[in-house]
Amino acid sequence: MALIELNDMRFYAHHGCFEEERTIGTHFRVDLAFNTDTTRAEVSDNIADTVSYLDVYQVVKREMATPSHLLEHVARRVGEAVLAQFADIMDVKVKVYKLNPPLGGQLESVSVQVAVSR
Repeated sequence: MALIELNDMRFYAHHGCFEEERTIGTHFRVDLAFNTDTTRAEVSDNIADTVSYLDVYQVVKREMATPSHLLEHVARRVGEAVLAQFADIMDVKVKVYKLNPPLGGQLESVSVQVAVSR
């Protein structure tokens, strides 16, 4: 069993409760971690024996391109899409950050983390 992490993925997307956010868009960061059995790949050194993190990244990218009002919804949607696409993943943890959110003050980010499992 191994924990595979994709850290600090960056996207420009159109998520938010305010229409301006969904129209103009803003910057987001995503961290994702999942558990999978890598025993065969550890011995074979063959990507076909594991979950390709390139393929996982493509799922995250696709989901980030679909607008949502809430970070909670985005994070859940990403987690469920990863589980649906990869049968060998047991569980996934997704953390979505909205960078420089429009809150009327200086704030680096706001984030939501969800865990999704089979």
